[in-house]
Amino acid sequence: MPRAVYVLALGVFAMVTSEFAVAGLMPQLAEGLDATVPQIGYLITAFSVAMSFGGPFLAVALLRMRQRAALMLLFAIFLVGNLLAATASGYPVMLAARVVSGVAAQAFFGISISLCAQLARPEIRGRAIAVLMNGLMLGTLLGLPLATVIGEHLGWRAAFWAVAVLTAAVALCTLAGVPDADHAEGTGSLRAELGALRDRRLWLAFVTSTLIIGATFTLFSYVNPILTELTGFSAGSVPLLLVAYGAATVVGNTVVGRLADRYALPVLATGLALNALFLAGLALLAQFRVPAVGLLLGVGLVGVTMNPAMVSRVQRIGGSRPLVNTVHNSFITLGVILSSLLGGLAIDAWGLRAVLWLGAAMAAAGLLSLLPDVPRGRSATSGRSSGARGNNPEGADAKVVETLTIGS
Repeated sequence: MPRAVYVLALGVFAMVTSEFAVAGLMPQLAEGLDATVPQIGYLITAFSVAMSFGGPFLAVALLRMRQRAALMLLFAIFLVGNLLAATASGYPVMLAARVVSGVAAQAFFGISISLCAQLARPEIRGRAIAVLMNGLMLGTLLGLPLATVIGEHLGWRAAFWAVAVLTAAVALCTLAGVPDADHAEGTGSLRAELGALRDRRLWLAFVTSTLIIGATFTLFSYVNPILTELTGFSAGSVPLLLVAYGAATVVGNTVVGRLADRYALPVLATGLALNALFLAGLALLAQFRVPAVGLLLGVGLVGVTMNPAMVSRVQRIGGSRPLVNTVHNSFITLGVILSSLLGGLAIDAWGLRAVLWLGAAMAAAGLLSLLPDVPRGRSATSGRSSGARGNNPEGADAKVVETLTIGS
């Protein structure tokens, strides 16, 4: 595995830590900025919306830059966003800081994924993406608790100063440890980038990714009230359960990364089917602690951990272009936005269990979105010999997907 992939994962870790920091600092931010807790919650929404809609435009602006230079510029923009947050004199400044940070983070993810695919050998690209995505998993497992602890003991400004220092340090590591690669495949021309987005199969893959992440975040967005109000855990127990959840995501991400290169579609189908079952099971059994914890960990194993397979599917269709990967990440972020928005409406109308049923329905819809790939995979295998079939990932993908969807 190229060393540069691990360095890029550190960048993802820094940006995810900043993204989630607000969630762990809500009371301190509300007091320090003279705002309400719901207003502080909008800072999370602003970051996500900026990622989803602003990131692709910034990625387009950086198309003609060499990739390491583009990463360094994005680190600089992200650093400015966190310095603004650390020194914010009021809520409007903090809101602007989150928008700046969100746009930079999304473009960084897209370019990093493209560069990761470019650096790794084709047969280990899925594993390389899994290493990169472990930065995201570790941001949930370690970054959020660390930012929360710093905020509780030294104040919320210190948490953003810490992220700023981390960002500067990772930028230096990137400058030293990531090769000065030229443009990724097909880049340098906006027409070529936009041309890759004309493939309808690519948009279907984007929709699947939205549904995978949306289903998972219906639980994660409301995990605290679900565990305390439905399952009956104390508030002090929730952080420990979240650490266990984060550990499950690291394990699942590693396993999926090993399988993503050859079996992207079967992995996605299996993950979606299991996620639907786990979320529905949690909706039914949330009042029982042992099953609830088991089902929570199950979602951790098969939820956001689908990222390597999602990326592998997208890159198989659209290549490793930065704009394709950035738009894909925007659809992933859209899943987070939809889960919190629709989840809030469902809770208001039917209570906390409704959000779990919503997640199960989104996972089931994601499974159905894989069906159009089955006939194409079968036709691809029909013209090949049995020996060739063994080396055809799309054929293997289609056969397993067909079995899973018919069986479900």
